[in-house]
Amino acid sequence: MAESRRLLVPEGLHGERVDAGVARMLGLSRTKAAGCADSGGVCLVLADGSLVPLSRSDRLQAERWVEILLPEPELPTPLDTCPPPPEQVVQLEVLYSDADIIVIDKPVGVAVHASVGWSGPTVLASLAAAGFRISTSGIHERQGVVHRLDVGTTGVLVVAASERAYTHLKRAFKYRQVSKRYSALVQGFPDPRRGTIDAPIGRHPGHDYRYTVTSSGRASITHYDTVEVFPRVSLLDIGLQTGRTHQIRVHMAAVGHPVVGDDTYGSDPVLAAQLGLQRQWLHARELSFTHPATGEQVCFTSPFPADLAAALDTVRTWDYTGAPAARRRRKG
Repeated sequence: MAESRRLLVPEGLHGERVDAGVARMLGLSRTKAAGCADSGGVCLVLADGSLVPLSRSDRLQAERWVEILLPEPELPTPLDTCPPPPEQVVQLEVLYSDADIIVIDKPVGVAVHASVGWSGPTVLASLAAAGFRISTSGIHERQGVVHRLDVGTTGVLVVAASERAYTHLKRAFKYRQVSKRYSALVQGFPDPRRGTIDAPIGRHPGHDYRYTVTSSGRASITHYDTVEVFPRVSLLDIGLQTGRTHQIRVHMAAVGHPVVGDDTYGSDPVLAAQLGLQRQWLHARELSFTHPATGEQVCFTSPFPADLAAALDTVRTWDYTGAPAARRRRKG
């Protein structure tokens, strides 16, 4: 029996043709999506629950529900049944999983999904290899992805396992209903010790892989609080009001306190070497959100991984005179 799905059209697909939008939402080819529409299988859901068929050339409207009758699955080909390449698979620590969500503790050196220029391990390939079902909503190479962490950033990450979870979590992140707490070791001593950085972020004009504070960028807001102060560095608790690419790294560099070990944004390589760091000292420590099925508030945490913990232990032995750290100032 053919399966149907009811999906909320995301803002990013507003004005998109039905065949193109359905293809992106479900990871289908555009030909298959057009076939669904031609057979009356794509309908707009009205407020009273009635359905209005859409043609392939109609335009989608953001925040409106559509019901899609999926095409019958084809028999798998050898390519469909091939496991992900070994170089894309690592063993992940799963903090929690059910029919709707998969929460992992992402290790360093793992991308969330495949992308141009990246041939290393990914979260999606690793979860698939471990037998987890992942939502088919979203762009094909990002199916199930509702937020991301940089390759060099560790910590808590949630992936949507069901279609309802994908829709719920994407909306929750968009409307800032998710609490994301990070820990970052930065150079210097932020003044004031607690504050907000409100500065738009966009692509760097001279470097495709970098971002920068620019008046033409997207609104970006970062809240920080100093937890501990050491010689040359400070440990911060950071909350994101927005979720731009490289946001913490860009904002801290912009105010003169780059994340320790972040060569891309101007950190001191000598300091990183002294701490044995080969990546930025940045960790997604806590993630809280409403469970898409139960409606309950859930919270997941991750301890500092070994390399970050070792670096923190090292700075705790430092003193401004080179003696044991007796004059370290703690928050409060």
